[in-house]
Amino acid sequence: MSRLSLSLPLGSLLLALLWTRSPCAAPQPPLPAIDLPHSYYYRELYLPQLTSGPSSLAWAPDSRALVFSMAGSLWRQRTDSTLAEQLTDGPGYDYQPDWSPDGRYIVYVSTQGQAMELWLLEPASGRTRQLTHTGAVNVEPRWSPDGGRIVYVSTAYHRHFHVFAADFRDGELGEPALLTGENQSPLPRYYYSAYDHEINPTWTRDGKSIVFVSNRGRIHGTGGFWRAAAVAGAEPVELRYEETSWGARPDFSPDGARIVYSSYLGRNWMQLWLMPASGGEPFPLTYGEWDETGPRWSPDGAQIAFISNRGGDMQLRLLRFPAGNSRALEASNRRRLRPSGALHLTVRDEQGSLTAARAVVTDASGRFYAPAHAWTHHAEFDRNEQPFEARYFHTAGDDVIEVPAGTVSIELMKGPARAPERRTVEVHAGATTEVEAILRARPWLDGSERRWVSADVHVHMNYGGHYRNTPAHLVLQAQAEDLDIVENLIVNKEQRIPDIASSGVGVDPASTAGTLVVHGQEFHTSYWGHLGILGLRGGILLPGYAGYPNTAAASLSPTNADIADLAHARGALIGYVHPFEEDPQPLTRAAHTDADELPVDVALGKVDYMEIVAFADHKATAGVWYRLLNLGFRIPAAAGTDAMANYATLRGPVGLNRVYASVANGPLRSDAWLESLRSGRTFATNGPLLNFSVGGRAIGSTVPLARGQRVPFTAGLRSIVPLEHAQVVCNGRVARELALGAHRDALEVSGTLPIAQSGWCLLRAFTAGAEYPILDNFVYATTSPVYVSVRGERPRSLEDAHYFEAWIDHLLETTASYPDWNSPAEKAGVLRELKEARAVYERLE
Repeated sequence: MSRLSLSLPLGSLLLALLWTRSPCAAPQPPLPAIDLPHSYYYRELYLPQLTSGPSSLAWAPDSRALVFSMAGSLWRQRTDSTLAEQLTDGPGYDYQPDWSPDGRYIVYVSTQGQAMELWLLEPASGRTRQLTHTGAVNVEPRWSPDGGRIVYVSTAYHRHFHVFAADFRDGELGEPALLTGENQSPLPRYYYSAYDHEINPTWTRDGKSIVFVSNRGRIHGTGGFWRAAAVAGAEPVELRYEETSWGARPDFSPDGARIVYSSYLGRNWMQLWLMPASGGEPFPLTYGEWDETGPRWSPDGAQIAFISNRGGDMQLRLLRFPAGNSRALEASNRRRLRPSGALHLTVRDEQGSLTAARAVVTDASGRFYAPAHAWTHHAEFDRNEQPFEARYFHTAGDDVIEVPAGTVSIELMKGPARAPERRTVEVHAGATTEVEAILRARPWLDGSERRWVSADVHVHMNYGGHYRNTPAHLVLQAQAEDLDIVENLIVNKEQRIPDIASSGVGVDPASTAGTLVVHGQEFHTSYWGHLGILGLRGGILLPGYAGYPNTAAASLSPTNADIADLAHARGALIGYVHPFEEDPQPLTRAAHTDADELPVDVALGKVDYMEIVAFADHKATAGVWYRLLNLGFRIPAAAGTDAMANYATLRGPVGLNRVYASVANGPLRSDAWLESLRSGRTFATNGPLLNFSVGGRAIGSTVPLARGQRVPFTAGLRSIVPLEHAQVVCNGRVARELALGAHRDALEVSGTLPIAQSGWCLLRAFTAGAEYPILDNFVYATTSPVYVSVRGERPRSLEDAHYFEAWIDHLLETTASYPDWNSPAEKAGVLRELKEARAVYERLE
């Protein structure tokens, strides 16, 4: 363990730590100033996000008004009024305000490009100026009680979250000092960095110390509450430990005796809790199946203001203490800094009916706007493709958006089977501009008696995000993306399971005739790999994970094979989700993957599908899949986005990755769709629509041949973006490169394939890089195979058998050395299971 405490000039800490990327590099991360794993967690749960509703707040010194962030600007509102007055309007998106004790200044965070810097606003004049110029991520600024210092969190040192403080004099920020030292922990953290972090700082009322949240000495969660003198190198003392999740944000009562904070302690949702200033046992202030976050105590001690998502979107609420009742502070009237008008957006389908869609509305500067009630989302889109995050909202088909007067751009999209629409209009101050668009369906059919039905097999309705999702709203999200079925996989987020109320429901009552929400489960064992469980009868399988160090679930038993047996007994399908971020190389570089048990479970007959298009590298995943197919295993292709559907920041919307299954014409039924998935009549995609046959047999079928020969094939493709390649792949090798048309977005071809031995063929299409508006690192689609049986022989591949033998050898070695077992017999049983699977590959040599 190494430890370092520093007090250094900020300019010497950061600039050499940021990197640039070549145009041919891998997808550029949205925030290169942060070096932490699993960016989709800390971005949503910690960093400020653009939301239509309020997201952070602070009190005016007189306790009569609040300043808060809403729709990327700062607003001021009296607590006895419904009028909100806009205080900032770009050029960046502004968050996390804090009002100085003398009322003269508001410090806040402004996001511009890939940095988050501290800025200063003078409310009286409206003047703003930048305080930090580090290129780092600087967040959570808080004034000291005397107004002479500002404490905040920054990644300026080694791109990790640490607490800094700086003097403030005459409107200027002095040289910041690093208050919390860098500590590298030996603990086995999966979702968090090996380096301890310090976040959520707040001042004690005497201004001599700070309290913050840190995961020092802890494996799970963001850590407990610590107190330290507000000087560099001071040794902190832990006040209280509990498993927080980025957003505790403690705040002292004006008398300094108590601390209010947000926590899911023993529950599934974040609520407000109160504990003594010296630590000790807390008690809850609020109760409910929703989140209450960001509490701030009024200077007069009479009220606590906070953010709530009890209505789905975010709202300001005020809690009198003592009393217990809270009320919403509505901003029903808004006074903007610039003249504005209204955009009335109407979206219809080819029959003239209102239809849901994904919408993007921006002004001439590229600034994003959404209806006041809408959920704003933004995707982690490749910055090499375009220099901004892809923001959008879902409209039910009829919305009014208040926008600045001037040129406004509108983009509309509804799934991969309809061409996107783009419009540019002029909006006049005080007037309403009407925009009506028609998104025409172009059905992708599988013959005259069957149809392709789409599903995203990996969605989380609620996963700790800003919003509170419901099945009805998830239906809207699916309809806007033209998705037929949403598989909501119930899963734990640390110690809580937000969607536990849907356990055992199956097809949700909020479903419609054309859109189904179906509740399944993700079994969350990171050592073996994550499993999708579809069509599970009864409640979810608990505890929902294994291999969590320092918990009662530390053992590697049950294995995924054990879970598959339990799920199959209840009628479910089992699949491996988001399998591989890179090509595994067990023969040359044994390493942990996100699906370590996959070849074991395939050999033992436990796997019903794989997410080939997933929150992973589609090409790397397909490479492993091809090797399994080469050995005669029949594994259908599926697709899942791993969309945390209540997040403001997503890697993509629900249905970004989807799998189409061929089903007979008739009412939409989950069981029929699952049976088609099981039989392999599918294609997986994030955009292109595919069709394929070999020897007159459809995807998922088998072509029987008495001898090797040339066999006819047909291939069809349609895409809303241009593609670079369309290929027929047989037994892991490109058998035909197909010529795309002039626009490279469609083909209909036929030909023949030379077939010499038993195996498989499929159609795939892809690009090398991102293609907006498909919000993924690259475009990719693949059919499941058409299988070919020559003389009834099973496919064999010595190379691929050795590949998986080496894989399991590494897994045997790491599993045998794993320390946390409940009994020797349990360990012996798991090792016996792995050896049994290895023997299968030996027989396939």
